[in-house]
Amino acid sequence: MTRLMTPPVIPQNNNYATYIIINIVEQKLSLYRQDTLVCQYSISTAKNGIGSQQDSGCTPLGKHIIAEKIGGTEPMNAVFIGRVPTGEVYSASLGQEQPSRDWILSRILWLEGVEPGFNKGSNAQGGCDTYQRYIYIHGTPDTEPMGVPLSHGCIRMRNQHIFELYAQVEEGTSVMIIDS
Repeated sequence: MTRLMTPPVIPQNNNYATYIIINIVEQKLSLYRQDTLVCQYSISTAKNGIGSQQDSGCTPLGKHIIAEKIGGTEPMNAVFIGRVPTGEVYSASLGQEQPSRDWILSRILWLEGVEPGFNKGSNAQGGCDTYQRYIYIHGTPDTEPMGVPLSHGCIRMRNQHIFELYAQVEEGTSVMIIDS
């Protein structure tokens, strides 16, 4: 389901009025505090485009929050499976040994949709729940291109960038994903 968005109205649900805007068209993630741009990063969203349905491989639009922060004590390039660190640290040789693996590295910001029937719960087409679809903002190998949609639905970032972002946000931080 595609929905054109007007300029986002971000709910101010945390003490520092910190929020994130993810622009799929521009492939950019922008962090704001008190309505001032703090930093902006090149990202990679879903190769399959936008959408919220279960098993679509798409990036969902709309209002979200950071439901969980995962991996705060892990080293740069720590590998996660099912949100659990494997003990591995990504390297070029590990990547060559397992070229088809979808790498989730360094830090995870697990998103939860807040719009019932659009990105939370289900709708007439079935499940559309961002949280139950395991949509994250996470690190990826530095060899993966940014600025190009290539993920399986998540928002990929450079490892250094997810480290920086992770340190500046809290659980409950608002995230708006737009396509304009």
